[in-house]
Amino acid sequence: MVELADIVCQAGPAYRRAFEARMLPSHRRALEDLCAWHLDFAYHSCRNRHCPKCHRDDTRRWLEGLRGRLLPCPYYLGTFTLPAELRALARSHQRVVYDLLLRAAAAALQTLADDPRWVGATLGILAVLHTWARDLSYHPHVHLLVTAGGLTPDGEAWRKPAHRRWLVPGYCLSPIFRAKVRDGLDAAGLSEELDPAIFRKPWAVHLQHAGDGQHAAEYLSRYVHRVALTNERIEAFDGERVTFRYVGSRTRETRRLTLPVHAFLARFLQHVLPKGLHKIRAYGLLSPAATRSRQRARELLAREHAALQAATGTSQPPSTRQPSPRPKRPCPSCRRGHLERVRSWHTPSPELRAVLSATCRAPPP
Repeated sequence: MVELADIVCQAGPAYRRAFEARMLPSHRRALEDLCAWHLDFAYHSCRNRHCPKCHRDDTRRWLEGLRGRLLPCPYYLGTFTLPAELRALARSHQRVVYDLLLRAAAAALQTLADDPRWVGATLGILAVLHTWARDLSYHPHVHLLVTAGGLTPDGEAWRKPAHRRWLVPGYCLSPIFRAKVRDGLDAAGLSEELDPAIFRKPWAVHLQHAGDGQHAAEYLSRYVHRVALTNERIEAFDGERVTFRYVGSRTRETRRLTLPVHAFLARFLQHVLPKGLHKIRAYGLLSPAATRSRQRARELLAREHAALQAATGTSQPPSTRQPSPRPKRPCPSCRRGHLERVRSWHTPSPELRAVLSATCRAPPP
């Protein structure tokens, strides 16, 4: 089987000679580490976080530690994507933009959760940075694992979302996320040459139910200590071209992509993160500094579960129960089909209006 290290060892030196002046230190280190263990036959020993063979034990330990921190409640899985117009900026200023992307996604979600009309409590948020699409193209985005509810500011109650079918309104979440990224770029001095229209278009934000969080944690664990490409996906390398397979995100069909080896290495290296950058961040109740608040939330959830169990006579934990679907309404026109609720519009509270007016403003032309 062809492995990534085989390709790096054979084509890496020529790639470095051709692009040495433009390579980042993290890219040089990744090529050196991946080739070093291969030459010494010291498998699983390079310890570079972008090696597809190392860190399996680290992933297992991370997942076990996360399971110990997860609260016994339902969860949501969110995805916040950086627009294509900002990807060149992100590639050139990785440390600043990646850090901003993680912080802005969590802050936007907590901003809406602070409103009592939606939650009125502090959430538990785990954020993981991804930079790739399935074909190894550059696609920076953040996945958030979020508690469906939170601890009130006084610590006296666990508050569930006001609406059982969603956590916060998506039509407000996207512009707040966009505004926080814009303000962060302004503060870093990186917005002077950007087209203001970028901050007037909709940004992709998705938030959906994730059950009790264990399934979403398993999903995130696949990418915590692994780069975008596994050795199993590499099908052929003839010294000049590399063929690998991936699954199309929309069609779900297996596809194959063949690239010149230098183009393949360039795609791989653009997902190598700067040294010391933490791609996993915890906020709110899942933060390491929130041990006491997390324990208090755990006690309140256990008390709530005990009361529910006593009232209903069921031992099923609340984290595994999903909201029952609403009955479908018959179509008043044809009388044969059914109506499906797509979106509900609510009048924002005065507090939310103030937040939107402060953060969702469009930049001057």
